[in-house]
Amino acid sequence: MTSQLFTPFSLRSVTLPNRIVVSPMCQNSAVDGNATDWHAMHLGTLAMSGAGMLIVEATGVELAGRISAGCLALGSDENEAALAMVLKKVHQYSRMPLAIQLGHAGRKASSQVPWLGGHSLSPEAGGWPTVAPSAVPHKEGDQVPQSLDTAGIARITSAFVSAAQRADRTGFDAVELHMAHGYLMHQFLTPLANQRTDEYGGSLENRMRLPLEIFAAVRAVWPADKPLGVRLSATDWVAGGWDIEQSVIFSQALKRLGCDWIDTSSGAQLPQQQMPMAPGFQVPFAERIRRETNVPTMAVGMITEPQQAEDIIAKGQADMVAIARGFLWNPRWPWHAAAVLGAQVDAPSQYHRCLPAGVHRLFG
Repeated sequence: MTSQLFTPFSLRSVTLPNRIVVSPMCQNSAVDGNATDWHAMHLGTLAMSGAGMLIVEATGVELAGRISAGCLALGSDENEAALAMVLKKVHQYSRMPLAIQLGHAGRKASSQVPWLGGHSLSPEAGGWPTVAPSAVPHKEGDQVPQSLDTAGIARITSAFVSAAQRADRTGFDAVELHMAHGYLMHQFLTPLANQRTDEYGGSLENRMRLPLEIFAAVRAVWPADKPLGVRLSATDWVAGGWDIEQSVIFSQALKRLGCDWIDTSSGAQLPQQQMPMAPGFQVPFAERIRRETNVPTMAVGMITEPQQAEDIIAKGQADMVAIARGFLWNPRWPWHAAAVLGAQVDAPSQYHRCLPAGVHRLFG
């Protein structure tokens, strides 16, 4: 029987040769938002993995929107040129479709790199001022963000539009807008972070307003034949916060604006979340959004085994599976999955001699 995980899937003009996606993974290795040789090595390795698509790490649409000082940005000519150089190197040896995740960290910006604790940095400690829907810190002791005014909202919307245009010039095949994990767009969506009383706060319609405005503005400038998706936290895992019911309504609104996929994650808004960590624990969110909106979904979170990924696709729980840490542990994850499931993957000719005894016809 043909593996469903290794069947092609089309998003507008982009066809993925299989349903495996390399999820965005922050490398905290940029300099002033500029990609470095590290990114060329890292992305080059992943582009040889045989996955269906590779999504480049969360990239700030402005320098102040970076999570850490080591995060990528795409808000200047220098940022664009550095990233274009990396993509040129990757494209020289790989046909894999490349996407980029564009976002703004909001009150979770100005953070230390993870291996040094990941804590909030004040401007006095080397950080920078942060913004949010309301002047409420992520957690006690963090920097208090500035509540965005009308001019600030307009500036950030413009920054998303400009970054998308830069992504197109740079050569990306797709864009994913980051509206998850407690970053700025997620902060506007959840009543636990959004305490505004204007047209951007209060009711669900108001809390969805800015994320939908930004999506529509990006869709208007992003080429019509290129796909545009969204990463969404389906629930805060905190009582009274954002939840799957609101996520379904939001996904329906995104569909009407031309959204091509929902990358269905969860949590990371508040430290008091109660997240039931287990293999595939977020898959039901992808399944429900797919069923109730008819928008293609990516399932994410503790998907580690080939048969597990195969079952998700075969059962119609999601259209794609996105894997992050698993690729750091095993950069050839799709090769091994194809061997287990009796499928084939694309791989550089230079590597075709690597097959162990008993594995045949793995590379197409």
